[in-house]
Amino acid sequence: MNLLTSLRYLVALNEHRHFARAAQACHITQPALSNALRALEKEFGTPIVKRARSYAGLTPEGECVLVSARRMLREHALLQQELASRAGQPRGRLQLGVVPTAVPVAARFAAMLQAAHPGIAPVVRALSSQQIEEGLENLTLDLALGFTERLKKGGPFAVLPQYTEQYFLVRRLDKPARSQHGELRLGAEMAWADAAKLPLCLLTPDMHNRSTVDHAFKQVGVAVQPVMETNSVLTLALSVLAGDMCSVLPGALVGAVRSQGELEALPLVQPEMRTPVGFLRLAATRAPPALEAALVLAQDAQWLQHAAQHSGSLKP
Repeated sequence: MNLLTSLRYLVALNEHRHFARAAQACHITQPALSNALRALEKEFGTPIVKRARSYAGLTPEGECVLVSARRMLREHALLQQELASRAGQPRGRLQLGVVPTAVPVAARFAAMLQAAHPGIAPVVRALSSQQIEEGLENLTLDLALGFTERLKKGGPFAVLPQYTEQYFLVRRLDKPARSQHGELRLGAEMAWADAAKLPLCLLTPDMHNRSTVDHAFKQVGVAVQPVMETNSVLTLALSVLAGDMCSVLPGALVGAVRSQGELEALPLVQPEMRTPVGFLRLAATRAPPALEAALVLAQDAQWLQHAAQHSGSLKP
């Protein structure tokens, strides 16, 4: 039995919570996965997986093995990176989680990191804030770009501030008013109370960004009933392009659709909402070479200026 391989199968099963999907993710057959897990149980002399017709979770002993499995797999990956990397030439994967509204910024960051260090292969995953925090704690993520205001003081995460989100009402312009230069038009300020009167497509309530938007409307005494909801930031933008709906977007997403001359973005005020965004990592863990390189870039003055220009501080 290859212990690390079997532990990897266990982690996959816990992630997918389904035998067939876990086997598919590991590129093996379901019987092979089941046999490896039974061999793991024989190795440790205790049941690890609850037996049922379908996946029913791990036993208490299995949960203990899972914690150790994640640590061992991370240490193995870290050692591989260190052995493969030379001075100034880090190599290996960087698992980067990002809240959906910050995806455009994370994509630029990952591209710049890979250009500076061709041996690094970033893996960018759009995740909810809760999934990001869980991923950092269970060592499936190396780094994350997310909302820092929701973190508790004295928690397990180290924070590198990046930029502050500003919010805009984005709407489709009538043909006569469309930009002659083929770019999104930055319009006059709009009060949140006025935005509430428009047909809005918003993120679903489980998304942290939606709670920020709802809080802004609540401050002006309005409970908004959107005409459409989605958990996809791409759908937010496409819904505005495709129909008569408007949406509330942070500057990072507005910047991503800046080439759309038929759109107009109006800064939302009264109240002025600002949401800090930063890189997060688990403070107590040793940083592999790929993560060290990412942390250096995240604190680079030129990158921070670039992030601000393409996110919260949108300018005409």
